[in-house]
Amino acid sequence: MTSIQQLFRVDGKVALVTGGTSGIGKMIATALLQAGAKVYVTSRKAAACDATASELAQFGPCVPLPADISRLEEIRRVADHLGKTESALDILVNNAGTTWGAPIESFPEAGWDKVMDLNLKSVFFLTQALLPLLKKRAAAQSPSSVVNIGSIDGLHVSAVFDAVSYAVSKSGLHQMTRVLASRLVKDNIRVNAIAPGAFTSKMLAPMLDRMEEDILATIPMRRVGEQDDIGGAAVFLCSRAGAYVTGVVLPVDGGVTGCG
Repeated sequence: MTSIQQLFRVDGKVALVTGGTSGIGKMIATALLQAGAKVYVTSRKAAACDATASELAQFGPCVPLPADISRLEEIRRVADHLGKTESALDILVNNAGTTWGAPIESFPEAGWDKVMDLNLKSVFFLTQALLPLLKKRAAAQSPSSVVNIGSIDGLHVSAVFDAVSYAVSKSGLHQMTRVLASRLVKDNIRVNAIAPGAFTSKMLAPMLDRMEEDILATIPMRRVGEQDDIGGAAVFLCSRAGAYVTGVVLPVDGGVTGCG
């Protein structure tokens, strides 16, 4: 039997966190480092990757890997780089995402395509490109883990935000999670999703500044999510503690979907 102290450890594992230089991605990267993993963080901006890796190095080995994963050639480059530098990849956190707010009547094609390409298409093709590495060390008692970062906006219709392509992309991501989980379980690869509610992030910060009271009024726990909330959920899904969990969409939202 694994000790309770070891249940939530990921010592010796290699992780990639996309969009890992800010917000939820950075929170998850920090938690995985503290739990013992070596973590690669991606961002389109090399300076942000370098700064984050330098900051998080206090917790463990953090490696910058600048890339624009909305482009297939960049996805291939990331996979090639990891294939040359690591013998295996144990954890993939598909966190990079974007949103676009506009009324349905005037929602532009550009906003639709940008959100769908990054939030949905890139997740599939990055996971596909990294499958050989994810299979390398995967075993029944120590499976590899893919964690897709969805959203509660993919589980319910927001009364606050008017971002139709974002909500649809996250709903699609949740279903993709279930489909991939069912197909990859034979390879000892678990695929789960976290559906965060309101967290302090670059994406949400402007809205919190303008309408914090309105947002908090929709959350039964009356607060936004913090580092430990999302970090704990991610470590659970990536560690021995969550080794019997796959195909799940886990809301981490202060009760919005469970108590609403």
